[in-house]
Amino acid sequence: MIRCVRIWTGEDQNSHVEEGWIDLKPGAHGDLLSGKIDVTSASLQETQPGGNYAWHTAPVRQLVITLSGTLDFKTRGEQHFTLAPGDILLAEDTTGGGHTWRLVDDQPWRRLYVVLGKDAPVPFKRATPKDRR
Repeated sequence: MIRCVRIWTGEDQNSHVEEGWIDLKPGAHGDLLSGKIDVTSASLQETQPGGNYAWHTAPVRQLVITLSGTLDFKTRGEQHFTLAPGDILLAEDTTGGGHTWRLVDDQPWRRLYVVLGKDAPVPFKRATPKDRR
């Protein structure tokens, strides 16, 4: 499983968070695969240790794949979550109150932004209480 955190804008115009994973299916050679996801672009970015970003929304619907660094994210509703290397953020809170983040370790935040195609489905599977045990 690849951990994924989804952040989206609710009817209250605040960002909300749910944890889950990318749903993978059996493939060739014993690998697990997501299938192809329609994307429009990809870019890389690095923020030095100690970095943070004040309240903002995602500029577009995108996947943010953390390569290094550990971050604490917070919504205006006081939901907190952590992203670590290998985690994926499905950022869908393109309107409303947004979120903030700060680096919490001594590593730079290196990440890959993958902008999703219009209405592109992402195989996100929400974690249930049973999954969190």
